[in-house]
Amino acid sequence: MFTPQGPTLRELAVQALSSTMHGYDLLAPKFDLTPYRTPDRVLEAVADAVRPLGPFGRGLDVCCGTGAGVGVLRALCGERVTGVDFSAGMLDVARTAHAANGAGPAVDWVRADARSLPFAQVFDLALSFGAFGHFLPEERPGLFGQVHAALRPGGLFVFPVGAPPDVGSPGYWSLLGFDLAMRVRNALWRPPFVMYYRTFPLAGVVDDLTDTGFAVRLLPLEEFGRRPDGSPRVRLVVANRG
Repeated sequence: MFTPQGPTLRELAVQALSSTMHGYDLLAPKFDLTPYRTPDRVLEAVADAVRPLGPFGRGLDVCCGTGAGVGVLRALCGERVTGVDFSAGMLDVARTAHAANGAGPAVDWVRADARSLPFAQVFDLALSFGAFGHFLPEERPGLFGQVHAALRPGGLFVFPVGAPPDVGSPGYWSLLGFDLAMRVRNALWRPPFVMYYRTFPLAGVVDDLTDTGFAVRLLPLEEFGRRPDGSPRVRLVVANRG
């Protein structure tokens, strides 16, 4: 839920009618007061699952936003951490937040589009939280290719993926309604604001990662329980660059 200190309805409307980049520049000062920030529970679960897969030297947070994932990397990496995002506003907030926290390795902040990363075989670990809805399905192979190129041989690309809501459940209708509203908005208004919740199916994602050259395995994050059919509610995708 939104807090009283979070963005107003008018501010959210202005953001939603902006481009994706400018919308996040506007939202940045209050982003961490919205439900869009990745919950600490998710960050901690991913950190706990990834730690035994290390050690790691250099880490990359892809589409780092205000830096929640950078905090995970600073706890996992021993050398240096980089946060990359295309929103200058989000990077400014992240830079300020982490400047006040001296724990862990130093952080570099890079403004760049994740579809064109300025790195080549630099990182041992890349991760991302909550950003993939900003990429259309046809953009996934290129995005994954950029991360693949940024990792050293043997490097890992990790991110959590939740199971889709059951068909007909309130969550199902909520996400379907949001995506339909966003499609109508983008059909009628320019510039587009790209954010969809139902365009990142696990099977298609694994196929795209495999086609890019990653070896993929899925780890259940048991902290979030299992569905009635026994499948995990949340999985960690672990993609290894061979």
